[in-house]
Amino acid sequence: MRQTWIAALVAVITCSLSFVPTARAEEKAKPIRVLLVCGGCCHDYAKQKDILAKGLAERANVEVTISFYEIKENKGKERLNPVYEKADWSKDFDVVIHDECDASVNDMAAIDRILKPHKDGLPGIVLHCGMHCYRTTDWNKKGGVTPWFEFTGLQTTGHGAQLPIALHFVDAQSPITKGMEDWTTINEELYNNYNDGKLFPTAKALVRGKQTTKGKSGQERTDDNVVAWTNEYNGKARVFATTIGHNNKTVEDPRYLDLVTRGLLWATNHITDDGKPAAGYEAVKK
Repeated sequence: MRQTWIAALVAVITCSLSFVPTARAEEKAKPIRVLLVCGGCCHDYAKQKDILAKGLAERANVEVTISFYEIKENKGKERLNPVYEKADWSKDFDVVIHDECDASVNDMAAIDRILKPHKDGLPGIVLHCGMHCYRTTDWNKKGGVTPWFEFTGLQTTGHGAQLPIALHFVDAQSPITKGMEDWTTINEELYNNYNDGKLFPTAKALVRGKQTTKGKSGQERTDDNVVAWTNEYNGKARVFATTIGHNNKTVEDPRYLDLVTRGLLWATNHITDDGKPAAGYEAVKK
């Protein structure tokens, strides 16, 4: 009797376990919840927000929420994006894309509020002018380190004229860049890299950009700066960043959207070694 009871129990347990993999396989992966923060001066964010949201959805299983504010004033008139007014602003999201241009927003309490979830491990993506935001004390001094630059992984303070940038992928093994080929952009802004162009120790270069300009005397000068990289912020949060992306034609370039999508998948740990979305995180067919 006892042996019969034990045999029956083992059979039940074995049967129950056999259904676990099947049930899990049938579960659909939930979309990556993306908060796209954009707005501020100097860019066509009204169009770029939609280009980015559409481009990401065509490449990965994402659900994009946009927090956008429009400003028509010149640089120096920016204001804090409304989404950051609440302490728990990030609670509903898996990753945040910082695509704002708010250099003159320098209230330390607000900056601490923006950075706190990232310090706690929330992944981040920083695009173009997002690199130049939240300029606190010593932001433009050699050796100066601000809280925002620690998050981005590189100190950059300005750019020159809009001219083509030749992009060269220096890390061919990263899943973000694997299999991608060099290309030359349309007229774009090459951001300078302060402190002799050095990334922070927590950051790693992925792409460099060369841009040739002519001075008033006709003499040519070529600048070669890091334009895309990864950063590990506070030992917890993965950050992907690129300074490319001023003009709409660049943002809608499939190669640019591929790069940003891969950066997002890497930051959220949903990418394979060959740069594809992990199972369940491919674009949802409509």
